Amino acid sequence: MTDILIVEDNKELADLLCDFLRAENYTVSTAESGEKALSLYEKYGARLIVLDIMLPGVDGFSVCGKIREQSNTPILIVSAKTDKDNKLNGLILGADDYIEKPYDIDILLAKIAGIFKRRYALDEITEGDLTLNKANKTACKNGVPINMTAKEFELLRLLIENKGKTLNKEYIFNTIWGSDSFSEIQTLTVHIKWLRQKIEDDPKKPQHIQTVWGVGYKFV
Repeated sequence: MTDILIVEDNKELADLLCDFLRAENYTVSTAESGEKALSLYEKYGARLIVLDIMLPGVDGFSVCGKIREQSNTPILIVSAKTDKDNKLNGLILGADDYIEKPYDIDILLAKIAGIFKRRYALDEITEGDLTLNKANKTACKNGVPINMTAKEFELLRLLIENKGKTLNKEYIFNTIWGSDSFSEIQTLTVHIKWLRQKIEDDPKKPQHIQTVWGVGYKFV
């Protein structure tokens, strides 16, 4: 999932904002029209949308309204339309904030950082190059989404939240699958193998998920 989707038809301005945001370690994508913004959002999602109002085709207000029909993703409107009616319209449609152009880049970056802190800090676990989002049960490595099942996610989360501790195989199995599960404990071994293939640089020589022989596993 992209961190920030910038919807801006001024390419020079969009590129400049991209540079600033990427320097802050956000993953960023851009759309120059409302139609492309909705398409990108549907395919890849975003954790924040920086949205201009005056766009070719579908305008920013329509984009805001359509996204609000399906999601509570934070929306930050950035527009040269500075009158009260436009601001109220954006906020009524569900935007989280409305900033006038031209804006101070430091203020914009501070507002974006504030949104991420308020919305996502408690929902995320970051460990080295891994980031887990507990709210939507997704994981990334170096900002790149990892395709994993719900059980794989919960297993990785359990290991990371107990970093440095050796967890007994039976404890892990009962926590993730339940003591009354029809699965067998060998399922845990298989899932550990799959996780290593997805998060380790060299799955045959795992640096994170380590086996403690005769006991279980630990995350280091």
